[in-house]
Amino acid sequence: MEPFQPLEAIFVAMPDSNIDTDRIIPARFLQKPRRDGCGAWLFHDLRYSSEGTEDPAFILNREPYRTARVLIAGDNFGCGSSRENAVWALFDYGFRVVIAPAFGDIFYNNCLKNGLLPVRLAQQAIDSLIAASPGQTLLGQTIALDLPAQTVTAGDTRFDFEIDPFAKHCLLNGIDELAYTLSRLDEIVEFERHYEFERTLK
Repeated sequence: MEPFQPLEAIFVAMPDSNIDTDRIIPARFLQKPRRDGCGAWLFHDLRYSSEGTEDPAFILNREPYRTARVLIAGDNFGCGSSRENAVWALFDYGFRVVIAPAFGDIFYNNCLKNGLLPVRLAQQAIDSLIAASPGQTLLGQTIALDLPAQTVTAGDTRFDFEIDPFAKHCLLNGIDELAYTLSRLDEIVEFERHYEFERTLK
């Protein structure tokens, strides 16, 4: 997992509420191996026509949003079935942050375990960030994310966000729960040795 770095990037807004995991990656792609590049299937049925050609009306098929790394979503983003592939698709496409008023619970936890930062902000705060972003139009506007400081910034507008301290530690260090456990292996071995010694005294 990549360590999360401070990020300033173009954002893309998809403000519809209740975008579920099946829209993020349709079920027919779930059996494909991740090494093939899950990003190719992100929002597949929105990005492509039935003939397989890009739909020019879909925002990710337009510049500069093809290179967006921050997704601003509507309420309850990532609801629906619990498929880790939805997070893989977003991450492999290039997204590193998703901002929304609320997320599906399982999707939110899957984000944290796979290096994708989910940020909960009130809708009013999100609207303020979009309005404060540099530029005369939404084209090419950027938002900055600072995970150590837990801030989201656009222009002079800044908001704090909350995140679980353990999840924050893992994201900043690019480790998952297993890697964290292995990093404490010496302490675990010492604990087990002490436990066995105490048990022999009983």
